[in-house]
Parts: sequence; structure tokens; C-alpha cells
Amino acid sequence: MRYGMLIDLRKCVGCGACSVACRAQNGTPAGISFNNVRKFEVGQFPTSKMKWLPMSCMHCENAPCLKICPNGATNRNEEGIVTVDSEKCMGCRACVLTCPYEARQFVWDINNYYEDNNATPFEEKKHVNFEKGTVVKCVFCVDRVSKGQKNACVATCPADCRIFGDLDSPDSEISRLIAQHGAVPFRGELGTNSSVYYIGG
Repeated sequence: MRYGMLIDLRKCVGCGACSVACRAQNGTPAGISFNNVRKFEVGQFPTSKMKWLPMSCMHCENAPCLKICPNGATNRNEEGIVTVDSEKCMGCRACVLTCPYEARQFVWDINNYYEDNNATPFEEKKHVNFEKGTVVKCVFCVDRVSKGQKNACVATCPADCRIFGDLDSPDSEISRLIAQHGAVPFRGELGTNSSVYYIGG
């Protein structure tokens, strides 16, 4: 089994619900986001329009971050999910520089979302999962997935533009849709064998 995600850009409306759901699930400190929606303009005035590109960790089979990590902090489990062990991470940031998708972020400080910097009860509970001086990233909501639940971003998307499933099974919904629509990874020419596919918009 190899988990992957399919994002249908034809359906994405750039609402950012996936980013908010991700922050709520992971309790990321201010300034840290595992799931970003990039926006850009295509075409020329007066027929130009906005497009959106949701981006997170691509959980690559041939992950550059895993190869360069000098301390064994980056790992890829049996289901293809790339994770970071904060206890082993020494904060060298080699993986941040190596990731071609800008999916990894360094925790310079653990900041709260309000100006007085007083942590809410939610932040107090969630921020214990973060360590200053380490690297963090999307982990495909591995805890939710292990319980048979959908990833937070998939469950929340109001446009149903995200599908999560087993890339190794030709009968899975994600595999069928990839084949049907000719979905491709982002910057597939890099040879990372990304586990996130996109249907062009």
C-alpha cells in the first residue's frame, strides 16, 4: 500500500478551508502552515482569471529530504508517508533547502495567534507537539488515517476536490481517477515520484 492524494484543480475555488482545517488539526504555531493554497493569475486582461494551487508535502517515493537528512530524522513508513522525528532532528535545515516543493518549515519560535501572545487552551494543548529548532511538515494526518478517518483537508474541502487513497491498488478511487483524467504530479520532471497528483484546471 502506498498512500497518495489527488487534487482536482478544476474544482478548487481557493477558499482556504483546507489550510484552516490543517491548522486546526495540527495546532500549528503562528507563521507555520503545512497546507498552503497559492494563487496566481492566468491569461491577459480583460479575460484573465485567478487560479489556485494547493501545496503541501508531496510524500515522494524518491524523497530528496530523506536522502540528505544527516541524522535519520526523516523517514518514510510502509504506507509511503514521509515523517519527521523531532527528537532526532538537529535543525540543520538541509531538508528545507533540498525540498523542491518548499513543503518543510523550520520552527524558529512557538508563537501564539494573538497579540498579547497568551496561549489559548487549544494552543497550550497542541503546541507541546512542536519543538523549537526543528523542522515540521504535513504528515498526511497519519493519526487520523490510522483510525480510518479522512485527512482533515479532505474531510473539510467544500468542493470535494481532494481524494485520498491507495496508489498501489488499481481499483482504488484515486487510481481510477488518475488514470481516467491523466492526472500528473507537480513538477514530475524532477523524478521525486510524488504521491500527490493534480488534475489540471
